[in-house]
Amino acid sequence: MGQLAFIKMFILVSIPLDINDNRRHVHVFRKRGRHLHSEAKIWIEKEGVPCVEIADSTLSSKENKLLVDAISKHWDFINDQISKSFKGEKTIIKNIGD
Repeated sequence: MGQLAFIKMFILVSIPLDINDNRRHVHVFRKRGRHLHSEAKIWIEKEGVPCVEIADSTLSSKENKLLVDAISKHWDFINDQISKSFKGEKTIIKNIGD
């Protein structure tokens, strides 16, 4: 599992086993405790073109908007980190919560 970025109380994660999914995406975990579970799944592209949209989420609409806006703003960085994760390379964790 490759940690990609922090946005306020959230961690964006890429799971290399997801390489065969039909669209690139990130999983969102809330920073708290040892036992984490995914709070959301966010698509970041569609047919290779940037397209950030919620795939699944238990978060509020305000939290979803915060995440979509931050991922859209830092799309190149997130996409590059996903590529590194899929190749088994070390990812750089960056705080993108403005």
